[in-house]
Amino acid sequence: MEKAETPLQHVQANIAAACRIARREPEEVTLIAVSKMHPAEAIEPLLREGQRHFGENRVQEAQGKWPALREAYPAVQLHLIGQLQSNKAEDAVALFDAIHSLDRPSLVKALGKAMDKSGRRVPCFVQVDVGEEDQKGGCPVAELPALIEQARQADIPLVGLMCLPPQDIEPAPFFAFLDKLARDHGLEGRSMGMSGDYETAIKLGATHVRVGTALFGARPAAG
Repeated sequence: MEKAETPLQHVQANIAAACRIARREPEEVTLIAVSKMHPAEAIEPLLREGQRHFGENRVQEAQGKWPALREAYPAVQLHLIGQLQSNKAEDAVALFDAIHSLDRPSLVKALGKAMDKSGRRVPCFVQVDVGEEDQKGGCPVAELPALIEQARQADIPLVGLMCLPPQDIEPAPFFAFLDKLARDHGLEGRSMGMSGDYETAIKLGATHVRVGTALFGARPAAG
């Protein structure tokens, strides 16, 4: 096999291989390049290669670097993958093309209000606390049906579920669980899998994988 020349090509090849095993098409999986804490000069090589989906953790950081990049690359789709404070809902709706961290009633209310005000309906994933880890955010599994219903009543376009499995534990059961929850609730999207486990996630139904380190290398230390 020809050696992949760039990290992006390497990840794309791995996605294609995982899809073959799962009897899926690579087009069914959206690769989100997690660019949080990386400056514009680190992002531009991936843009030049054709990568168009990027993930950011913080609204304020994304506001600082993406407007200029989007002028040069208007087809970029920006995903908010970090926890969102309700008071940042308006900014998030204005800037992002998808939100992966809807996880509580107060945020449903804030996002619904922001979308009504702007006239922009931003697709959302409900983040589910599959590992019962309060510090990561996410809707408790028992509260998921009520939150989904509340979001639908607020006319928030729900496209799927998202999870962050516990670290240092085999992630496959958590991915399988999220896949089942999504099916149970009639949702197509499954935002799951990161640099260390995205191939496993794809085999278990992931439609969106959030890959940072495998594309950008180690994240810069916070200043």
